[in-house]
Amino acid sequence: MEKHFIPDGVNLQAAQSRVTHMGIGAHQDDLEIFAYHGIATCYRSASNWFAGVTVTDGGGSAREGAYRDYTDDQMKEVRHREQNRAAKMGGYSFQAQLGIPSRVVKDAEAATGLVDELYELLDACRPHTLYLHNPADKHDTHIAVLARCLEALRRLPVEARPERVYGCEVWRDLDWLDDERKIALPVDAHPILARDLVAIFESQVAGGKDYVNATLGRRHANATFYQSHSVDEVSGYTFAMDLSPLLENENLSVADFVSGHLDRFKSDVLERIQKMVM
Repeated sequence: MEKHFIPDGVNLQAAQSRVTHMGIGAHQDDLEIFAYHGIATCYRSASNWFAGVTVTDGGGSAREGAYRDYTDDQMKEVRHREQNRAAKMGGYSFQAQLGIPSRVVKDAEAATGLVDELYELLDACRPHTLYLHNPADKHDTHIAVLARCLEALRRLPVEARPERVYGCEVWRDLDWLDDERKIALPVDAHPILARDLVAIFESQVAGGKDYVNATLGRRHANATFYQSHSVDEVSGYTFAMDLSPLLENENLSVADFVSGHLDRFKSDVLERIQKMVM
């Protein structure tokens, strides 16, 4: 299975050099769920190009229905094809599938080669906007991929780092972030594309997880419940953390970074209770 898929057939160097937005996700379909803001921004744009990077091989995927008896190798092939189909549908500059087993990604010592590869991709593309998993996600592989990405980003010289680095929601939403630090990325553009990009991962939807309606429903709920005293400005948001403090201060640990957000959430909840409850 090829590592790089380029929908419009240009050479890899050309595909990398035109990238403006990039998403790095753990699994096939993660990008289409959490990085749709970047995909939609670049879709049919003359000046913006989205690049997708999927780290794991898809071999450990859940499988039901028509895929119940598929082997890990067969699932890898199916998910690889689905991800490339999404890249073609979304008009990505290129789609990289690194094919790393989850167990390797989660082992910091074993994953040094992955960090090298991520560094090389980031250095070659130099996107100004980067979408990653967020550090409050509850999926271990998502956190491991984020950790490897941060290692690679911190290797880059300051001038080569993305201007904006977003940690986006998948397995745990981010509506609990305080509004001053919550980044609301509008994702209501191209609604048919938004639905079809998630639906294209039929092997996952058929396994008993309605990711299509769940993803679109979360985006719509984010928009409606974002502000209690104003009308909806858009019909869908993806919420994100600004991860740039982790690059501006390389001594800041991920744990301390997230603890700050959690402390603000705790304080907000308790202050409201103390103010309103006798």
